[in-house]
Amino acid sequence: MAPGGARGPTPCWGLPVGSAALLLLLIPAAATQEPPAAGCSQNTNRTCEECLKNVSCLWCNSNKACLDYPVTKILPPGSLCKLSSARWGVCWVNFEALIITMSVVGAAILLGVAVCCCCCCCRRKRSRKLDKSDEKAVREREERRMRQEERRAEMKSRHDEIRKKYGLFKEENPYARFENN
Repeated sequence: MAPGGARGPTPCWGLPVGSAALLLLLIPAAATQEPPAAGCSQNTNRTCEECLKNVSCLWCNSNKACLDYPVTKILPPGSLCKLSSARWGVCWVNFEALIITMSVVGAAILLGVAVCCCCCCCRRKRSRKLDKSDEKAVREREERRMRQEERRAEMKSRHDEIRKKYGLFKEENPYARFENN
């Protein structure tokens, strides 16, 4: 891959932005709650907004009833209110859509973390392989250099033998010949 080239699909920020918007819409509803002393049943046959001012209340859109949220269970049972008509937090999101949205967001986060972990592991493996190949290249270069030096020394000794044979061998000090005579 060329430097500066595209590295795959660009990140999609639509899902995190949508999740953040949903969270920002749920926060004001939770912040404007009534004191817990007020019962949810007193808001029955009123509006959804009045019912959901108290975070512990659940609005059932099919029969316009404001019910206490069953805190012992994660999801309200079907006998209390169908998930498609149940509202909690905000009136415009039913429980089914909320569950699906939260599941998708959670799965996307887990998938993102898994992909990041895999990418980090693959990079480490690649860098280790590069280190090993670099070490191998250095070792091979050193071996070639050693063989070349051996060949060079062998050729020098052969040339010296030929020079001695024909009297062309050069002495260390060219004036040593005159001193010995």
